[in-house]
Amino acid sequence: MLRQTQSQKLLQKLSPQQIQYIKLLELPTVLLESRIKEEIEENPILVLKDENLTEVFDENQQYELEEDSKIPKLSEEVVHEIQNQNEISLEEHIYQHDEPSYRDYNLEDNDEEDRYERPIVQVNSMYEDLMNQLGMLELSELEYLIGQEIIGELDEDGYLRKEKNTDNHEKEPISIESITDYLIYHYKIQVTDEQVESVLKKIQSLDPPGIGARDLRECLLIQLQRNPDFYKNKSISTAYLIIKDYFDELIKKHYDKILQKLNISPEELKAAIHEIKHLNQKPGAQYDTKILSITPDFILTIDDNNQIHIKLDKGNAPNLKLDKNYMDMLEKYQNSNYNEAKETYQYIKSKYDSAKFFIDAIRQRAATLYKIMMTIAYKQKDFFLSDGDESKLKPMILEDIANEIGMDISTVSRSVNSKYVETPFGIYELKFFFSSSITTDSGDEVSNKEVKKVLKEIIENEDKSRPYSDEKLEKLMRERGYDIARRTIAKYREQMNIPVARLRKEL
Repeated sequence: MLRQTQSQKLLQKLSPQQIQYIKLLELPTVLLESRIKEEIEENPILVLKDENLTEVFDENQQYELEEDSKIPKLSEEVVHEIQNQNEISLEEHIYQHDEPSYRDYNLEDNDEEDRYERPIVQVNSMYEDLMNQLGMLELSELEYLIGQEIIGELDEDGYLRKEKNTDNHEKEPISIESITDYLIYHYKIQVTDEQVESVLKKIQSLDPPGIGARDLRECLLIQLQRNPDFYKNKSISTAYLIIKDYFDELIKKHYDKILQKLNISPEELKAAIHEIKHLNQKPGAQYDTKILSITPDFILTIDDNNQIHIKLDKGNAPNLKLDKNYMDMLEKYQNSNYNEAKETYQYIKSKYDSAKFFIDAIRQRAATLYKIMMTIAYKQKDFFLSDGDESKLKPMILEDIANEIGMDISTVSRSVNSKYVETPFGIYELKFFFSSSITTDSGDEVSNKEVKKVLKEIIENEDKSRPYSDEKLEKLMRERGYDIARRTIAKYREQMNIPVARLRKEL
């Protein structure tokens, strides 16, 4: 026999507004603009600022300042509106601090010179560019078909190779035989390995030099051989011989063996290696279409009085409105008894609620981002006032910001992800300002970025003929007051893409 019982449980349930807010919080400016356009296309009531619109979201209201504070505070009208319609506490979005060195820039700024416009760049893909060059060669129909197949097999770096192992993404050259077999099987044509090899050589004569190589060695040889000074400059011809006959010795930096076998002086070897270092190891990288333009979410400036000013990019807080025509229709059909009018009212009302939710989520996103950036600027003010001196960075983790502004760590993490600030000395990802701390001999806590900077300076100034080992670096760091272990030295070195001592050795 089944027993029915009643029990009470306290569950945390996210409202639709909260879910939308969290998703919008993660988006960088570029993707946010696309998301807003998508919402406007789906909801006819939601539009950008226009003369025939009823005002719902005012940029000046959102960051209205109190007379006694230089930190932005939401106006009472906006606070009241959101508190009545959202389940997210607005107390989270009101952050005040007594620090007088910070104030906001008003978003309502119509000066053309202050508008941030992203350049639009149109480039051909690697495949399109190489196919255009291939079409300019005098080729038979068969050769053109072979060339098309070879170009289609090139990887993103411009090499004729494929992944050997999907687990570690190790790559191996694509053999001429496999291309020949593919053409015979799929196109039912008679083609030989010699014909495929011949077309590959023609592709390797295209630009950029090194394209179509099957490995790094062949890529470097192609570039050296195509150098117009190949027969005039001894350094280039020596570099060619080293790559051709002593590539393994070069990789392992066994310079003594190369000097002995080629019977050249250390100066000649150094000149040849200089030529090699200036070759392009990834000729296809210039066609990389995966690179996204960085749109700063904040503009940070410093005035003559060393006061930091922060401006939120307008793309993060667009002036969204509700269409007045639909608002008139909503009022007109509100008390109607006709079924058709009721259906129209319900449709408009649902779109109205959705638009209001979206506007509120955008507003809260902007307020959250702004106060997080203000807190970062406050904690890292020494860095900003020193023109980006990394030694001035203070240790700071996500929890520090979360505790300061009364938010959850996950909210701060979502907020800083893929967000950038433009400063007078460069553009920085917000994640850059977070780092763990290391205690020096004097008992002071410093950022690990400062430690990395000191470590990098030591390595840059070392004698390249006798580079420091990790053990020696550990000792030198201790002499400077940084008590860190050898394994930490190795970890920081790898994070900065600095090779071990043996591979840093030069003549």
